[in-house]
Amino acid sequence: MSRAVPAVSRALDILELFRDEEELGAPQIVSRLGLPRTTVHELLNTLADRGYLSRLGDEGTRYRLGVRLFELGGAYESRLDLAREGTIAAAAVSARSQETVHVAVRDGDEVLYVAKTDSTHSVRMVSAVGRRLPAHCTAVGKMLLSALSRTEFDVLYPPGRQLTRMTARSLGTPAELWQALDRVRADELAHEFCESNDAVSCVAAPVRDRTGKMVAALSLSVPVHRWTSVPGTQWDEWAREGAESLTRALGGR
Repeated sequence: MSRAVPAVSRALDILELFRDEEELGAPQIVSRLGLPRTTVHELLNTLADRGYLSRLGDEGTRYRLGVRLFELGGAYESRLDLAREGTIAAAAVSARSQETVHVAVRDGDEVLYVAKTDSTHSVRMVSAVGRRLPAHCTAVGKMLLSALSRTEFDVLYPPGRQLTRMTARSLGTPAELWQALDRVRADELAHEFCESNDAVSCVAAPVRDRTGKMVAALSLSVPVHRWTSVPGTQWDEWAREGAESLTRALGGR
């Protein structure tokens, strides 16, 4: 294991304090980090001189994040590729679970798969990168639809509309779908039991960008005969961990 450089770690600890605070004074930083006052002042001066912090007021004893971080963040964001980052996250979850993992985005009432890592087991899946499926039939779709307001939902799914059924278990009406989305919002997880494939169940978790907006969903797809081979909460945990990893890669929290 490589050795961390204490001074660099302390400087990063200071910067990370500003994730939840618009501005901080030197005494507050000393108190929160438990570092010597002289050390904190030296680090603050260095960070401010390099543009990572900005001094406030005539005395310059209070600080906020500097423009250099905005420049670095912009450079990072401009290089983000959801498909690439999604593939990395999906592969990591698949390696742990040995099951198929998808990342998808919503386009109207459909989901578009942008990344996929196949299970190590032999099983036929209905999905493929670039393929679209009805959002209401999939766990990723339900997760993404849960971000809609009631007004947005009613525009997309007018009352009385009959929904496409991929299996006998698929939801058939907007009322059924809205009720299912209430559960998704409460759990921050979406489940689908044989609604897009008679032999497969799925769980999906939300992927967010740096603004907190849900931009994608990551799901685990498991044949029903293996779904009970591990505790159900384990599938949920793997989906959450994968979605959180992808969220961090996209600059979210």
